[in-house]
Amino acid sequence: QVQLVESGGGLVQAGGSLRLSCAASGRTFSDYAMGWFRRTPGKEREFVATISWNSDRTDYSDSVKGRFTISRDNAKSTLYLQMNSLKPEDTATYYCAGGVLVSNRPITYDYWGQGTQVTVSS
Repeated sequence: QVQLVESGGGLVQAGGSLRLSCAASGRTFSDYAMGWFRRTPGKEREFVATISWNSDRTDYSDSVKGRFTISRDNAKSTLYLQMNSLKPEDTATYYCAGGVLVSNRPITYDYWGQGTQVTVSS
């Protein structure tokens, strides 16, 4: 089992930045690819970004490419999402997830955090 806890969400103005963190405990963090997803009420979970276990591969949704950066520190068992140039449409609950595949599909992830709310005001 892997336990994931997100933090760093909050309220920010459009154009601002936030850095989300996801602290992992339990099994070896570096065994897993990691991803960030987001959800708004009434919508499906949306892929944001993913990273391989050793950071040699990353992938982003088109909606965040060039603005968001995913990274990880295996020594600290922590995943990050640096979000710059935030837009009101980025408002959502953000979830980190762990799995064996570098993937943009939620079904491929086995472990999920509880989420952290990001609200971007216009």
